[in-house]
Amino acid sequence: MLETIIFVLLQLVLILFTAPLLQGIIKKTKALLQSRKGPMIFQPYYDLWKYMKKDLVISHHASWLTRATPYIVFSALITAGLLIPTFSNRVPLQFAGDFIAFVYLIGLARFFTALTALDAGSAFGGMGASREMALSAIAEIAFLLAVFSVTIPFQTTNLETVASGLASGGWEIITPSHILSLLAMILVVITETGRIPVDNPDTHLELTMIHEGMLLEYSGRQLGLMVWGSLIKQFLIISLLANLFFPWGMSGEGWSIFLSLILFLIKIFFLGILLAIIETSYAKIRLFQVPKLLGTSMVMSLLAILTQFIF
Repeated sequence: MLETIIFVLLQLVLILFTAPLLQGIIKKTKALLQSRKGPMIFQPYYDLWKYMKKDLVISHHASWLTRATPYIVFSALITAGLLIPTFSNRVPLQFAGDFIAFVYLIGLARFFTALTALDAGSAFGGMGASREMALSAIAEIAFLLAVFSVTIPFQTTNLETVASGLASGGWEIITPSHILSLLAMILVVITETGRIPVDNPDTHLELTMIHEGMLLEYSGRQLGLMVWGSLIKQFLIISLLANLFFPWGMSGEGWSIFLSLILFLIKIFFLGILLAIIETSYAKIRLFQVPKLLGTSMVMSLLAILTQFIF
């Protein structure tokens, strides 16, 4: 029992305090690739600390939703983080839900974020919410298909079982289906984390805003919680990518768990750098082209599933 509690606390601490560092590494890598000095990798921590100390300013037209949503979103994403494997192939709350529950919790956070963006009656909030919900209707299906293409051979959506099976599979898991699923998942990760070429998290321009447009009415610690939540979501989805497609070195027992933690950090930081390279290499595409990108991801996932029955 004590071991389980320590494991849950360790995963919580890892999620809470590594998510800003991952964002810092992505931003620093982008800056270096663009021949800029850029902010230091710990800048997201300073930003969160600054938000938490500032006073709240809330519109007179806003209802209780604006006050409650940051706490709902943050709690949903933290709970989602306990339903997936990170540095170990064990899942802290595997008895409470599987990958479907993880997607629903991400969807719950998205629903309240979009709903509250309409609460104050801001034009930018409504625009960001409508874009977010339109894209999420396709992105969630693409996300489910990309992960299902990996979990189908195990006949379960329990991520602890899938991660353990993949980790013990060695290099034999690299098949045409695995490669197709990986490419499909990368497109989903770019969309779900709101990065170029789908969205640009560094600007507040009307033509490019999706997620940022929904946060303009927040201030103080509420803004801090929403920003921290988006960093946690990014960390969780990249962790899922790392554990499903690069599962080697995962361990759930003994002292080898510390080696597993180091390997996990190396994997997610490498994937963060890869995302920064993709962002630097491409320009933002038009909004109506994003469904085509997600459609490509869905087709690759379906081909990956079909390939499993052929080879």
